[in-house]
Amino acid sequence: MSILKKLASQTAIYGLSSIFGRFLNYLLVPLYTYYFTAAEYGVVSEFYAYAGFFSVFLLFGFETGYFRFRDKEKPQRDKTYSTALIFIILINISFFGLILLINSQLSAALHYANHPEYLRWFSIILILDAIGSIPFARLRAENKALRFASVKVIEILTTIALSLLFIVYCPKLAAQHSYPELDLIYDPAIGVGYIFIANLCASIVKFLLLTPQLKGLCWGFDWQLFKRLLLYCLPMVVIGFAGIINEMLDRALLKYLLPYDTQTNLKMLGIYGACYKLSILMSLFIQAFRYAAEPFFFAYSDKNDATKVYAQVLKFFVIFCVFIFLLVTLYIDFFKYFIGKEFRAGLEVVPILLMANLCLGIYVNLSIWYKLTDRTGLGAFVSLAGAVLTVILNLYWIPLYGYVGSAWATLACYAGMAIVSYLLGRKYYPVAYDVMRVLGYIGLGVGLYFANQRLLEFVGWQPWIFASALMLLYLLITALFEGRQLKKSR
Repeated sequence: MSILKKLASQTAIYGLSSIFGRFLNYLLVPLYTYYFTAAEYGVVSEFYAYAGFFSVFLLFGFETGYFRFRDKEKPQRDKTYSTALIFIILINISFFGLILLINSQLSAALHYANHPEYLRWFSIILILDAIGSIPFARLRAENKALRFASVKVIEILTTIALSLLFIVYCPKLAAQHSYPELDLIYDPAIGVGYIFIANLCASIVKFLLLTPQLKGLCWGFDWQLFKRLLLYCLPMVVIGFAGIINEMLDRALLKYLLPYDTQTNLKMLGIYGACYKLSILMSLFIQAFRYAAEPFFFAYSDKNDATKVYAQVLKFFVIFCVFIFLLVTLYIDFFKYFIGKEFRAGLEVVPILLMANLCLGIYVNLSIWYKLTDRTGLGAFVSLAGAVLTVILNLYWIPLYGYVGSAWATLACYAGMAIVSYLLGRKYYPVAYDVMRVLGYIGLGVGLYFANQRLLEFVGWQPWIFASALMLLYLLITALFEGRQLKKSR
């Protein structure tokens, strides 16, 4: 349990920074959804969906590869880092050259011929983020969580400050017609494009803060090590691409598959994208856990009690995820005010997306079997199967059920991947997960959610009372079953 406490402390540091920073960033959602229409916000949602696909190819799975070979090649840890970093820089320079070459044609194909600058801005954001991922991975591997967290928070604070400047403050000054020098930094015609500009400037600030880590370039490039890295990481590209399909494809397809005109489809996409943000607490925890857990799983794999510890990690992970699920769904009448009124038509997808993210988190835990046994090809098979399911269900359900169909497709995909990964893990890297208890906590959370829905049908006043009572019930049941083990960990 002391090992679990160490993992929890690392997760807490990553989590507090992520939650603090992303919560501040989360406060931008009401800013965007109150200042822009659903159709305008749909443009933002669409571009971030595309960004997810590009980011896979720009990082090439070398973040995970670095973790794996850093521990395998202990005497050559610096050379592993420099080899990965040099390769990622070369890939991204080539990508930027390609974007400059086909910018006009690609912008027209995406129906943004009037705004080719969107693609240029986003390509620079993606390049800076991809190159920065390797220095971030080194910070994680060296347990420099505070340094990692500080850079992340500064990036987000920069985004917030510039968003407020361009979206709130500058328009007010422009309306007064008293500041001609304002024309040097502000053009009202850019509109929603200032969301992209704010993110671009923040990425530049983050990259500058990471420049001390770029000194690793002088450690050289090892061709033999690169070949082994590439062999390990190629399936990770497939895994990453399939993961982005599972996560982002719905937002990329809604604009084209919804049975309305383009502007209405963008509006629906904007509503779905905003409601997706209400599942941010679950995503934040999973992200923080992944930051801490990935290097931990690799470093701890040679210990005698490794599988026992991994089983405990999954159980407590699920307990906390169910808590987040209940927190958001039982108090949805509070969380809904984080998005504009026009966007609240899609609140029904929030519980579905929260449960989908919970299943994704379970899959992240279970995926250690192919990473630790170097069976990344089989891991790619699981991800590809999930991607195929996502494509089929979205193509079939979006025209029938709209964005609600997309939410159910996401849940079906992640649940299916978790099940398949568990079954393969039993064969290649057996871990005695407490399956019944894990499923029991998930069932308890879903049951309490539906109980709250039924109570609200009969009694329409003070819904927070029932929500608080049900939340307390969950905590009491958890304490009853896990209290003894938690006491032992002190």
